[in-house]
Amino acid sequence: MRRKTFSWTLPTEIEARLGEATYGRQRAIAEADHLLLILHTPPEPDTHARSTEVFLWKPDGTVWWNGVTGGEPKLRKLLAWYRERLEHYDAAYERAASASDLFEILDDLASLSRAAANLAAAVQAGREARRGDKLLIAMRDEAYEISREFELLFHDAKLALDYRIARSAEAQMVKAQELATAQHKLNVLAAVTFPLMAIATIFGMNLVHGLEDQPAVLFWLILAGGGVIGAVVVAWMVGRTECLKTLFDV
Repeated sequence: MRRKTFSWTLPTEIEARLGEATYGRQRAIAEADHLLLILHTPPEPDTHARSTEVFLWKPDGTVWWNGVTGGEPKLRKLLAWYRERLEHYDAAYERAASASDLFEILDDLASLSRAAANLAAAVQAGREARRGDKLLIAMRDEAYEISREFELLFHDAKLALDYRIARSAEAQMVKAQELATAQHKLNVLAAVTFPLMAIATIFGMNLVHGLEDQPAVLFWLILAGGGVIGAVVVAWMVGRTECLKTLFDV
């Protein structure tokens, strides 16, 4: 695969700095009173594919684009394209209602922010090579503003996503703590009532055990004994120091 050639003649000094396959990264090449500005279009969503836009400043000040004259409006249009994508994702960020929405925005913003920063650096390098060029000065300022706004939008979206994740984790932690507390209370209740149910089951059996005609006080003594056994079981479960506190919390 060879890089695309255009219908213009580049100085040999510039040709020597270009690769054979592609034009490479966004950059400015200033040689022999010529300036070659290699820029990329905004990355496409999902695929992040981009194309190359090549601008050539000749010694007489004319600006060419991809081998034809009229490079100035094409450069302005390229930056306007970045601005449109910025406004699109800014509106999408305002509409984002879930963490998945924010993640999709961040996936695209990462490549866009990086591309905008590289574009601004390339235009700045071109402006340093051709001092006093009004077009490059204006485009340098515009590219810097776009890059800065992409960076701020990316960080805002990332902070919003981190906040949603932290809030969700906190809510899940509170729910887990509530469930653990409820389970603990059920375990304590089971420990208290198990001896009573066991005693009631034994004495409720249709067997003659000799206690049928005993006074009612014996029932209360047995009930109290079952309660004491239950308290012992709770103390064994949660520790003696927390036994009373657990019983009262229940």
